Amino acid sequence: MRKGWKLLLFVLTSVATLQAAANAPCPIERATAYGSRVWLLCDERELLASQDSGQSWQLVSLPSGARYRSIAFLDERRGFIVGDAGTLLASGDGGKTWTQIPLPVKDNLTWIHFTGESGWISGWSGVMLHTSDGGKSWALQDTGVTQGLESVYFTDPQHGWAVGWSGVIIRTTDGGKTWQRANTLMNFWSLSAVYFRDPMNGWAVGFNGQILRTKDGGINWEELKSPVRSRLTSVTFDRQGRGWITANNDLLMSEDEGETWSSIPVQQVLFLRQALPVGESLWAVGRFGILERAGGSSEFRSIASLPRRRPEGS
Repeated sequence: MRKGWKLLLFVLTSVATLQAAANAPCPIERATAYGSRVWLLCDERELLASQDSGQSWQLVSLPSGARYRSIAFLDERRGFIVGDAGTLLASGDGGKTWTQIPLPVKDNLTWIHFTGESGWISGWSGVMLHTSDGGKSWALQDTGVTQGLESVYFTDPQHGWAVGWSGVIIRTTDGGKTWQRANTLMNFWSLSAVYFRDPMNGWAVGFNGQILRTKDGGINWEELKSPVRSRLTSVTFDRQGRGWITANNDLLMSEDEGETWSSIPVQQVLFLRQALPVGESLWAVGRFGILERAGGSSEFRSIASLPRRRPEGS
């Protein structure tokens, strides 16, 4: 009898998950915002674009053939998407059209980040690519590691950090010309994302609920107490100074400069991927939907303006 109940629970859970997926326009991988403009990247073939902070959306088709993993916009018009097999797409019209840019690598690319006209792309096998001209040209940088890098973040054109598999953390103070391994006195789980509020204070998150903190520019890291043991997928701070970390079905929040974190359970099956400031609001972007917390609100609400999934073959 117990096995029967377990099977029924599994079936009901699976049905709920599939229903959530069916109501989504596409599996959302990452998102980015510039002013009132927001772009939602699907893992294959599609992009959702909004010019009015999510009140309305346009569906844009992307070149097929690769899984897309990260998106960044320098301004309202210039944007880039990276994905598997060394894929880089570029747009000069706000994401309406995209062209493929050749790169000197074929590794899976995981994250793209810009500060001003300087940008970096991280990837598997320790790959790091850099541009200093707004994405017109890209060159490889030697990171000195072979582990896959899942996330890269710069506070300015000189100070940057990247994290990835097997708990690897690297840092640079010269724009990526040279990279150094961080001092880690224990074996960390693989890391998913890194964020710095300034060149000294940063956080990295990853598997098994792991939250790491540095106060010396990423030279040394300490592990903070985490309220969950699921995979953490992103970390950021909003304009009010609150810290946010996403997990599959949890949001973690800090109101003391990132020293302690508490969990806010999510009642929907969203598989959260990213916490993203949009104007004065904060979005929690999931594979199957988005939650929004307005600047003066204490609660999250679902964004209902997302278009429904198009029927197959349409």
